[in-house]
Amino acid sequence: MTDVAQTDKNAEARIASLREALRAGRNQHVWTMLSDLHPAEIAHILESLPSTERQFVWNMVDMKDEGDILLQVNDEVRAGLIKGMDNEELIAATDGMDMDDLADLLNDLPDMVIKEVLHSMDKQDRSRLESVLSYPEDSAGGLMNTDTITVRADVTLDVVLRYLRLRGDLPEFTDNLIVVNRFDMYLGSLALSRILTSDPSQTVAEVMDTEIKPISVNIPAHEVAHLFEKRDLISAAVVNEESRLLGRITIDDVVDVIRDEADHSLMSMAGLHEEDDIFAPVISSAKRRALWLGINLLTAFLAAWVIGLFQVTLEKVVALAVLMPIAASMGGIAGTQTLTLVIRGMALGHIGKSNSKWLLYKEAAVGSLNGVIWALIVAGIAILWFGDIMIGAFIAAAMLINLIIAALAGVTIPLVLRGMGIDPALAGSVILTTVTDVIGYLAFLGLATIYLI
Repeated sequence: MTDVAQTDKNAEARIASLREALRAGRNQHVWTMLSDLHPAEIAHILESLPSTERQFVWNMVDMKDEGDILLQVNDEVRAGLIKGMDNEELIAATDGMDMDDLADLLNDLPDMVIKEVLHSMDKQDRSRLESVLSYPEDSAGGLMNTDTITVRADVTLDVVLRYLRLRGDLPEFTDNLIVVNRFDMYLGSLALSRILTSDPSQTVAEVMDTEIKPISVNIPAHEVAHLFEKRDLISAAVVNEESRLLGRITIDDVVDVIRDEADHSLMSMAGLHEEDDIFAPVISSAKRRALWLGINLLTAFLAAWVIGLFQVTLEKVVALAVLMPIAASMGGIAGTQTLTLVIRGMALGHIGKSNSKWLLYKEAAVGSLNGVIWALIVAGIAILWFGDIMIGAFIAAAMLINLIIAALAGVTIPLVLRGMGIDPALAGSVILTTVTDVIGYLAFLGLATIYLI
């Protein structure tokens, strides 16, 4: 069994054990279980419980862990937990938070609590928090923390070591120090390993790495994630347009971005939000899904209208009604495969104007090849089933046409949507399904009508 599978199995067992203890009224056992868990594990358990059990467990959580847990749960669950907390408890939960984490949480807190939190901070910390809050949440500036350790290029490594010893501790995920000039302009980075293994009499300038480039404060969060992936970074400096150091981004925040991106892609294709609470009340869940169901209903009526155009043909040959879903279904699957690959490629930055035309030709060729193969197979089955060569020819031609159109649509739809500023993951699947259904029915029934009437 893999480590991931074992971890999932352990998590499921913990949730089952905790729910059993809740039902049996063994509150002391619940409290003991919670005290042995990491805040992230408690957050996972809270997200996995219905609202009534969730609130009961939340009331048993150690107050010193509440802030970390609130940061780990999704937005909807967090809002529900915050709603049940008083102002003093919320203020205590924010105590000692990193600036980037506090910035993430602050907008979800009541106005009175925000005022108290800001009032309790010293001028320097308040200025740092305002700096983080001044940037969009989904940008490098929104991800950064201001807990940087900087050194000058002209000092020796021995001086740096003595400075670190006097400081006493280092911020989490510190793998290097940031080298700046007296105007706080970024010059390079100094790895902790170089400090420990180099001659103490050497200067920072002699051993620092000037090849590691800082991250611009305004780039989107998903681009930050790509940079961390490509460069194998643990932390990275963040600078403004003038290369002045503003803060740093650490790997823990980037992991959150990657997870959010994955959740967004998956949930958007069903018209849902990645922060939705899976155990939300029935009414609120139904309201969220109703809009998407309504949109899909409109597209279904469009497909039904196309079928209605060929009512006379269907009345003459009943076999057409039996076979017509096949062409539409095969086109839908083929188009979804292409759509998924293209959306993923766009998210990873692999697809742009320079290679989109080549990809279009390639997917058209794939659609044509699969179209020919499966058209022959389905045609053979249809001929054996109904004993009519022409029906086999109709379904074969319709499948070939629809699989080629589906491949082309799978490439062009996300590219066009992105050009219009619309999330391809959100709207792409609905448009694609409509295209493949309409083309599939139109091709199959249209060819049959031409021949029969």
